[in-house]
Amino acid sequence: MQPAPAPTSPRRRPRVDSSPASTSKRPKHTATPMATTQPGTRPMKMANQGHEQAFEPYKGIKRLTIKNLKPASSGKAKAGVEEYYTRALGDIDKTLQAVFVGEKPPVPYERLYREVEDLCRRGDAEEVTKVLKTRMDTHISKMVLQRVNTEGSNSDLETAKSLVEEWKQWNTQMTLIRSLFSFVDRTYLLANRQKLSSINDMTIHHFRKMAFATETSPGRRLVNAMCQIIDDDRRSRQFDGSLLRDSMRMLYILGVYTKHFEPLFLQKSSPYFTEFGQRYGTAKLEAYIKACEDLLRKEHYRCLLYNIDSVTEKQLMDAAHTILIDDFTDKLLDRAELDKLLDAKDIESMKGLYGMLRLSNIQTKLRDPWEAYIGDTGAKIIGDKERGDEMVVRLLDLRRSLEVMIRDAFGADDIFLRGMREAFGKVMNSNTVAAMWSTKTSKVGEMLAKHIDMLLKGGLKAIPASLLSDQQDRATAQKEGQSSTADEDAELDRQLDQALELFRFIEGKDTFEAFYKKDLARRLLMGRSASQDAERSMLTKLRSECGANFTHNLEQMFKDQELAKDEMDSFKSYCSHNEERQSPIDLSVMVLSSAAWPSYPDVQLSLPDEVATQTERFIKFYENKHSGRKLNWKHSLAHCTLAAKFPKGGKKELMVSAYQAVILLLFNPVAADGALTYEQMQKGSGLSGSDLDRTLQSLACGKVRVLRKHPQGRDVNPTDTFTFNKAFTDPRIRIKINQIQQKETKEENKATHERVAQDRRFETQAAIVRIMKSRKKMTHPELQAEVITMTRKRGSVEPAQIKKEIESLMEKEYLERDGNSYVYVS
Repeated sequence: MQPAPAPTSPRRRPRVDSSPASTSKRPKHTATPMATTQPGTRPMKMANQGHEQAFEPYKGIKRLTIKNLKPASSGKAKAGVEEYYTRALGDIDKTLQAVFVGEKPPVPYERLYREVEDLCRRGDAEEVTKVLKTRMDTHISKMVLQRVNTEGSNSDLETAKSLVEEWKQWNTQMTLIRSLFSFVDRTYLLANRQKLSSINDMTIHHFRKMAFATETSPGRRLVNAMCQIIDDDRRSRQFDGSLLRDSMRMLYILGVYTKHFEPLFLQKSSPYFTEFGQRYGTAKLEAYIKACEDLLRKEHYRCLLYNIDSVTEKQLMDAAHTILIDDFTDKLLDRAELDKLLDAKDIESMKGLYGMLRLSNIQTKLRDPWEAYIGDTGAKIIGDKERGDEMVVRLLDLRRSLEVMIRDAFGADDIFLRGMREAFGKVMNSNTVAAMWSTKTSKVGEMLAKHIDMLLKGGLKAIPASLLSDQQDRATAQKEGQSSTADEDAELDRQLDQALELFRFIEGKDTFEAFYKKDLARRLLMGRSASQDAERSMLTKLRSECGANFTHNLEQMFKDQELAKDEMDSFKSYCSHNEERQSPIDLSVMVLSSAAWPSYPDVQLSLPDEVATQTERFIKFYENKHSGRKLNWKHSLAHCTLAAKFPKGGKKELMVSAYQAVILLLFNPVAADGALTYEQMQKGSGLSGSDLDRTLQSLACGKVRVLRKHPQGRDVNPTDTFTFNKAFTDPRIRIKINQIQQKETKEENKATHERVAQDRRFETQAAIVRIMKSRKKMTHPELQAEVITMTRKRGSVEPAQIKKEIESLMEKEYLERDGNSYVYVS
């Protein structure tokens, strides 16, 4: 549409005249030619000097005079003006009607805008506003409402579609009307904004009044339809998402969202959540968690997609949490179901469960079943006698799975980390669990020492795959500035740290010390440590954990090794200066202090003459150097290298134990086809019983068979005979023949535990004496509490045992009873 030319108004323009300050007439000028001047000559005077010059000089500021308009004198002019304003009001009304029905307006929009402005300037803005309100109200109440009721008579959904379309059309029409009546909006309505609404607010008010006037208005049916669309979406039925989105936008603009939609939406959502909970309430916990997670995720996504208010979403989610979480707390915290998820290491389900409980701020209720599971599972592992050797590995695997669960499922929540540590501490020191092994000391301490022995002997090869670090552990180590756990030494160090985590829970650390000391001695003497650095690192960890008193004997063992090297250097120097000829035997002796090292049995071994002679030299050397000391030879720990020659295999170097060497040397004087009986070897070596059987088995029944047993078989009997294996071959020059290690017998294990228990008794008595010596007089409860505190680091002592030791000290007259108290006898 082309804009019409601006309308002509009957207004008169003021006449403006300009005149100089002087009232004299401007003179006429005549053109006179100008004379030119030559250089060096005087200017000539202009001719006609009696006439006025053409240039008029500046005479001052001109004055601007505005004369008043003269009132119209004729009645014909007044009538024309009134006719213009009347016609302008009519044009406004007709244009509004045309806009509402979608027809072409009778006058151009630009002319209509000018007429609105003229009417407002005349003072008829109220009349213009009245015409606009009347025409808007008539159109909304009659035409729009009638169309919506007619088109949406069949269902709420059709009503919603019709109302939204009318709203869109109404917005288009109002955009045009606001432009045409902007002068009214900016002047009259703005000046009276306390009483009158702007055109924009007026349009919203009229549509809202039509849509939400009564309970049966189209707006109420629209809200019902929106709730039905959301319900169809929840139940995976076909729905119109664009209609829901447009309706939501309309409710926000009309300002009825909170009053009409939100209460109904929340009211109709609660039954759906209740129905959902009843449907999945009988399912397994894993399926229920997954279903609830999907539901809550979809509800959140729907709120974002269709622009549902955040306050409404919060109320919606609170209702869902109350129904699906709070009302089903017993199911979510069911012990049997949780134990299955934890046994299966189902991180995803546990993560979903923790997230759901956290939504209702009741995640701490998960701690009790969490600790109960750890206690029950740990008790089963510790009390399983058939798999006692796997105890520590299984405990570490359990702890590892729980740590991963805390890290990946519980968001590293400290509550569950503390709960895990407390549960481990209780089960590992439980007297009920310990009673399953019928030992008086900690069985866990014993098995933990053996596990660390396995790590220090075998390195990473001895570590189960389930305990190795994963990618996230390596990333965490690098972030904390530690060595990457992909490095073998770093991974071994981490495994030792994991074992120390269990060690911290043990109250009976004296049991661990006894077995660790025993295994450490075997590793040092046999040279079986995978890494000396790892041995030193472990000793440092134990010293920082338990103090220098705990590791004093262990550190002495390392010192003895260093002193033994210096001792041998001195012995070799002594031999070189005091012997005429060099001995064919290269003797190496390690002198051990009996207080620091475990005790070993004395076996009278028949040594070859050369070896016996060399040992005598060392005894003489040592006794001269250290007076008052006596050496006891522990041949069970000795080893040597023998030079051997086989008819088919050639020359070999056999790395064997002292027992094996003595047996093999018995065959030197025997003919090639000769045999030795069991009894002959027993007399010739000095070995008997299990020591001789194990030695013969390693030489004749193992992988490297340098002897032959007759008859063949795996077991050695006193009736067997043995011959030199002339057919022995091996591609290697240096061959190590492993001694069959005697497994720790039940009697030896029991003796170790009894020795620990006896040491604990002496420590308890010593603690009682120290306390009473300083306090002089104490009641039984006070003394018992202080004894438990003082001896806790070495091992837990039962109150009954404390009472027994007090009675023992009373018999030895260290204490005496005074009423209800004990008194120290000085």
